Amino acid sequence: MAAATIIGQGTSIRGNLRGSGSIEIRGRVEGDVQVDGDVAIGEDGAVNGSVSGAQILVAGRVGGDLTGSEAVLLERGARVIGDLVAPRIGIAEGALVRGRVRTEGEPTAPRRAAVVPTRRGDTSFIAKQKPAVPAAPKPAPAPPAKVVAPAAAAPVVPPVTLPIAAVEPPPGPPAPVVPSLGKGVKAKKKVKRS
Repeated sequence: MAAATIIGQGTSIRGNLRGSGSIEIRGRVEGDVQVDGDVAIGEDGAVNGSVSGAQILVAGRVGGDLTGSEAVLLERGARVIGDLVAPRIGIAEGALVRGRVRTEGEPTAPRRAAVVPTRRGDTSFIAKQKPAVPAAPKPAPAPPAKVVAPAAAAPVVPPVTLPIAAVEPPPGPPAPVVPSLGKGVKAKKKVKRS
């Protein structure tokens, strides 16, 4: 797999970005982003335009529509003003969306993203190759079941009834009953007529 293109934290781009492969945005982009790979927008990243890609992961800010052919995932702290469209959409607690959320397209099996957004202070290279997954070992056959003779029936114990103690009301007048009013309803004062 080819390495992802990274737009660094101090970089600002004006214009549309189109291409193949994955991209990670840690800086600022003023224009549309359209790639056929994954798109990751880091915590300090910002895009003012529409974003489309296979799997879109957002931890920063986007002012435009997000369209993912596989998934759109918003992490905690993400701020999106625009519509989300993908077969799978995930919005973490603490993320903000102002727009429509629409799931459409054919859902695919979830996969590990080629790029993930970085957190502040993380300077490590983010684009990683998918790790090779070894084949799962076949389970060992179960030992044959043993036949066990039925146990003797347990003795039946009759139910026990306990006496109920009489509860006496507390001495004095009963507690007043206060009617509750619905939201937005005003109470009327009673006028005393003589």
